Amino acid sequence: MKYDLCETCYQFFSTLANPTRLAILELLQDGPKNVTEISEALNQEQSMISHNLKPLERCRFIIPERRRKMCFYHLNEDTMGKLFKVFSSHAEKYCPTKGKCHMDRKSSRRKKEASG
Repeated sequence: MKYDLCETCYQFFSTLANPTRLAILELLQDGPKNVTEISEALNQEQSMISHNLKPLERCRFIIPERRRKMCFYHLNEDTMGKLFKVFSSHAEKYCPTKGKCHMDRKSSRRKKEASG
C-alpha cells in the first residue's frame, strides 16, 4: 500500500473518530441543519459544534450552503450515506450483537459515573 493512501485513510478515520462529529453526521441524515439546530439536538454548546463542523467540512463529509446570513450543513450523501449503509450492513451481518455492543459500553460507563 502506498504511504499516501495510508495517510489519506488516517485522516479520513481520525476525522470520524470523534463522538460529536459522528453524532453530527448521523443527525444530518435527516436533512440539512444550521449550527443552532445541531447544537440544540445534540445538547452541546454552539462553539463546540462549530469546532467539530470544521474538520467535517474540510474533508467534505458535509457540504455547507449559505442561505442569507445562515449556513446550513448537508450530509455528503455520495460518501457518508454509502458509508453509513456499509457500517449498518457490517453490524447486521458480522457483529455478534448486531451493533448493540456500544449500548453495553454506554450503560457500564453510566454505572461507573454514578458510583464514582
